[in-house]
Amino acid sequence: MQIAIVLAGLLFGAGAVAALYRVIRGPSLLDRVIASDVFVVTIMCVLGAEMAFNHHTETLPVLLVLGAFAFVGSVSFARFMAKQDQT
Repeated sequence: MQIAIVLAGLLFGAGAVAALYRVIRGPSLLDRVIASDVFVVTIMCVLGAEMAFNHHTETLPVLLVLGAFAFVGSVSFARFMAKQDQT
């Protein structure tokens, strides 16, 4: 089980670093927004894996808030881009 935990940590870390790189170096605003969504989802996956490995559900409200935050951010950005394209 320790090998699975270490492997999951390494893969989640690599995904987070790749997403942060795209947030910093993204050529367009859309790339940065998508990368920030990927970063938030990676954090949610880390929290979910931590809950599964430690057999608890104390961080479930944090997952729900992060999911709502990511959804509202994506929808508001899409609306912003739609209004910007019309003008």
